[in-house]
Amino acid sequence: MPEKITYSKGQLIENQDCESLEDVKISKPVNAEIAPETQELANGNAEQAPTTRLYKRRWVILFLFSAFSMCNSFQWIQYGIINNIFMKFYNVTSFSIDSMSVIYICTYILLMFPVNWLLYKKGLRVIAVLGSGLNCVGAWIKTGSVRPDLFGVMFFGQFVCSATEVFIIGMPSRIASVWFGSEEVSTACSIAVFGNQLGIAVGFLIPPLLVPNLDDFDELAHHISIMFYGTATMATLLFILVIFVFQEQPRLPPSKAKAAIQAISSEQYSYLQSILKLIRNRPFILLIVTYGINTGCFYAVLTLLNKMIIEHYPGEEINAWRIGLTIVISGMVGVLICGIWLDKTKSYKKTTLIVYVMSLVGMVVYAFTLNLGNLLVVFITAGSLGFFMIGYLPLGFEFAVELTYPESEGTSSGLLSMAAKVFGIIFIMCQGRIIDNFGTLPGNIFLSVFLLLGTIMTGFIKADLRRQKANQSAEPTRPEGDLQDSASSPVIIKEEKL
Repeated sequence: MPEKITYSKGQLIENQDCESLEDVKISKPVNAEIAPETQELANGNAEQAPTTRLYKRRWVILFLFSAFSMCNSFQWIQYGIINNIFMKFYNVTSFSIDSMSVIYICTYILLMFPVNWLLYKKGLRVIAVLGSGLNCVGAWIKTGSVRPDLFGVMFFGQFVCSATEVFIIGMPSRIASVWFGSEEVSTACSIAVFGNQLGIAVGFLIPPLLVPNLDDFDELAHHISIMFYGTATMATLLFILVIFVFQEQPRLPPSKAKAAIQAISSEQYSYLQSILKLIRNRPFILLIVTYGINTGCFYAVLTLLNKMIIEHYPGEEINAWRIGLTIVISGMVGVLICGIWLDKTKSYKKTTLIVYVMSLVGMVVYAFTLNLGNLLVVFITAGSLGFFMIGYLPLGFEFAVELTYPESEGTSSGLLSMAAKVFGIIFIMCQGRIIDNFGTLPGNIFLSVFLLLGTIMTGFIKADLRRQKANQSAEPTRPEGDLQDSASSPVIIKEEKL
């Protein structure tokens, strides 16, 4: 049985009857200095710097969230890649099938503020349970729609699934902040975003394999049922895991910045006050616009990709979805690299600006090489574009958290995503009309002009890294064996077992 260890005034005092590592307590030495940011945020409640700890369970929480985020994004994209098959089976127009994806955008715009208020008031666990539950319910509704006259049932199931996305979008940076230390928070956010992009990649791969283009409607219904029931089974398993495994937060905060936020009582602040402070934060408002432009351009490119490819390469529908898959996979690599780089360098503005510039360069190169008649060039340029555009997603989330600390991470991420959805709708409609009337080159130049504007605006964002300032006085995380080496600073230990 391990011993209880109390650390005070530079000495170790051993006590018996400690049941587990959870009972290890470390108090701050009396001569340690308090970070001004921490004392100000806590309004006098943080007379001593609280103990922080990294729990191994944080990885379980992160990967569980990534899994049900992946399941939901798969349901978003599963119709588009076999658009013609669903049109034939349900005898509906292309617009009707496209609306299965567009409903995700519309639902998010309608429900973002109510769901973020719920996240602000009730926390991560409630949001995770509700989100994974809706994802499960929507998937099972769709299993009852596999009949040509039941398109309305399928659309309703997709609407329920689309509500899940509202619960998911604001969580990556919140999970990273609540569970992960200052040296790994950006990587954690990237992994959370990675799960969503992985679902899109799987959505490009699986539907064509499970649902062949058959003329026998009974056989076709059987294949569609296999896909729907498989998705519903996976959604159910993830929902059960969330109920029994997902936790609200660790017993001890992972970083000094998070500890300072927890010291603020709920009565001292409100969701409305948080929103008002965010809209008065000029660097954050600039980031909202620039994030909306970049991500909105990505939505437009991915949505109109098939139309652009077919215009220059008739009959290459299969390669069109392969190019889309290449964009997503290269973007997943970009997401992980950008997150790790941020944790290593903490250079939020510089990294964001460089990635934005490269997104602009990638868009211009893609625009002027699309009509060269060489599909290999298109694969390379589209993949490079995806690397930077998708890699930008966690950068925006984490930069927003830095600029808006100590406001809710879910609220800042939600506002960024709201801007992305609005710009996405505008760009899809405008670029689609331009391509129809003038061709793909003017349509892509249209997006390039907005990316240039976003790049310039990014250069004017003041890098006020508030969360980093709150963490400045914290020592690096160390294992429990190093306790005796620190008599004048807060000690952070890693939990060795759950």
